[in-house]
Amino acid sequence: MPGATERNGRPMTDSSALPVRGEQARRGRFEAIPGWLDRPEHFRGLAWRRVLAYLVDGVVLSVIGLVVWLLLSFAVVVSFGLLAPLLGLVYVAIPLIPLAYHTLTIGGPRSATVGMRLFDVEMRSWTGRRPEYLQALLATALFYASVSLTAGLILLVGLFNRRRRLLHDVLCGLVAVRSSALAGGVQVLPPQGRP
Repeated sequence: MPGATERNGRPMTDSSALPVRGEQARRGRFEAIPGWLDRPEHFRGLAWRRVLAYLVDGVVLSVIGLVVWLLLSFAVVVSFGLLAPLLGLVYVAIPLIPLAYHTLTIGGPRSATVGMRLFDVEMRSWTGRRPEYLQALLATALFYASVSLTAGLILLVGLFNRRRRLLHDVLCGLVAVRSSALAGGVQVLPPQGRP
């Protein structure tokens, strides 16, 4: 990379390419905090908004699950019981519905579930970009695994940091922010290794 020098055996990045101050940019990839993450307006009221958004998403997921169950039950009745083994698919499909719902909506173009959109919340990667589908899938799987293993107590982590990040957000490099606060745009870090 042009203009990069070595320090402690590691190449330093060109601080003009990053939206952080010079000395902060030289510390390392995980220590440099993008400037947009220091703005409190991005995180105001996030704790209660995320809770209400998840309640709305729970209703949406219940409706989707009910529709799937009704469709399969109808198929069994219409086939005079020949498709009864399909009801076994309900036990396979029901856990996959929340996984697919959150992955497709958070990894999608709006970076938010229906509940999140309703309460002015969206997910962004640490660098300011919209999350990719793989990142959304990993975050969703970690969310459901951590909540089920700790009976929901792991969600208290969000109360003890100023950005209201939950454990699965931290592990996946995601940040929940207010959509209206991003209206002016987010300064995005360049891909690793490029100026």
